[in-house]
Parts: sequence; structure tokens; C-alpha cells
Amino acid sequence: MSAVTQQQQQQQQQQTVPRSKARDTAVGFVIGGLAACGAVTFTNPWEVVKTRLQLQGELVRAGALSEAARPYHNSFQALKVVFQHEGIRGAQRGLSVAYFYQICLNGSRLGLYEPVQTNIIKALHLKSEGSILASGIFSGAFAGVVGAVLGSPLYLIKTRRQSFSPVFKNIGHQHEMGSALSALGQIYRTEGIRGLYRGADAAMVRAGVGSAVQMPTYMIGKDILLKKFGFPDDFSTHFATSMFTGVLVCLAMNPFDVISTRMYNQGVDPVTGKGVLYKSPVDCFVKMVKIEGVL
Repeated sequence: MSAVTQQQQQQQQQQTVPRSKARDTAVGFVIGGLAACGAVTFTNPWEVVKTRLQLQGELVRAGALSEAARPYHNSFQALKVVFQHEGIRGAQRGLSVAYFYQICLNGSRLGLYEPVQTNIIKALHLKSEGSILASGIFSGAFAGVVGAVLGSPLYLIKTRRQSFSPVFKNIGHQHEMGSALSALGQIYRTEGIRGLYRGADAAMVRAGVGSAVQMPTYMIGKDILLKKFGFPDDFSTHFATSMFTGVLVCLAMNPFDVISTRMYNQGVDPVTGKGVLYKSPVDCFVKMVKIEGVL
């Protein structure tokens, strides 16, 4: 074999590796987004309930909220109330926007996590378990932040759609809007690009924390079950790991989730173009704790 032929083969191999990595990343993005869309079809009613519970009693001192202003008492009762007054349409409010949001968020989280971590490990020559865990946390947070930025305008519309109730008008600020595209266009015309990304800073922290916990916890938890406890590599093991990871993610994300919901849903001053209740996620957190308490 001539030297020229060998050189050509090496060049072809070098070109194939980046293309393969790019393809794997794209496939991961698509699969992650589609899987999340399938899940959100069933979880969206709970998202509607969660959003309204997070907005109910906004900036009202604990114990000062009247029964008339408190239609939702817990998740199951709230879901029943939504079905009774608004039907399936109310329970699935914001579903179409949620699909596109999930593609942006979870497509990025699941598609970027592994290639980012792999590149970090190779670039820094990481070998110890602690350093690899740290790279997983960073990669998860990075992927989550990217997804949050991409999907922020959609999350804005989703939150405002899900908080809207034709029956209970005192749940947060009520935004009446048409289709998702018309709503995005209206926000852009009246508030500009800043309006479309209102609350994005809170969403970045929310998604970053959630992904930083979710991705490495799932990977490590699965490895522990498989290698140390001898669990079979089947559906039950993956399901158990996912359930455990989900609990940890919920605990870690919830405070940031409440802040994101309130930042996205607050009314906007038509003169200044600023939120009428909160200046920033930190301001939102301080006001909530000061007026409503920790719980």
C-alpha cells in the first residue's frame, strides 16, 4: 500500500469521527425530545395543577387567604376541580406549546449531556470517580441551561396558558391570548426580545439545577444497581433508577420552579415594560419568603 493511499485513509477516518459524533448528538437530541413529548402528554394535566398551586395565594401572608380565594387545596383535588369546571381542554391547557418546549429543553439535555462530558473528560484527562462525577454535574447543568435558553419563549407561553382559568380569575395574573404564534408575536411587538425572554434567568437556574441532579444521579444510580448489587440490565432497573432520580430532581428544583412560574406569569407595566411584582429571581425569592414563609 502506497504512502499516498495510507494518508487518504487516515484523512477519511479523521473526517468520519466528527461526523459520527455530530450524528450521535443529533440523534440524541431528537430521541430525547420525542421521548419527552410522549411523557408530557400524560403529565401535562399535573403541570396545569402545579402552575396554579404555585400561583395561588401569591404574595399573601400565610393564613390570610380566604376559602373563596383558595379553590385548590392539593394536587388531586385541584385536578378534579379543573376537570369539573374546564373539562379535558382545561386540563390539557398549553399542551401544544409544551411539545415544542420539551423538544428544546429535553432534546438539549439528553442530546448534549454525553458529548459534553466526554469532551471534558478527554480534554482534562479525568480518571478519578470524583472528577468524573463533577464533570457529569457540570455537563448536566450546561445542557440544561442551553435547553432553558432555547425554550424560554415557549415556556413563557406555556406558563401563561396553564395559569389562565375562565372560572377562577384570582389565580396569579390572568393572560388571555390566542394561538402560541400570535401570542409570541404580540409579546415581541409590545415588549421586544426582552419580553420574549422574560424569566429566562430563573429558568436557566431551574433547568441547570434539575439537569445537574438528574443526569449524573441516573447514570451513577444505574451503575450502582448493575455493578454492586447485580441487578439485571432490564426495564425494572431503569424504571427504579428513574423514579429515584425523579424524586431527587423534584426536591432540588421545586423552589426554582416556583420562582420561574411567578417570574414568567407576572403582569407587565405597559409604560416601563417591567414586571409589576418582581425585579429579578432573587427579588422574587426574598418577597416570597418574607411574605409567605418558606412553605
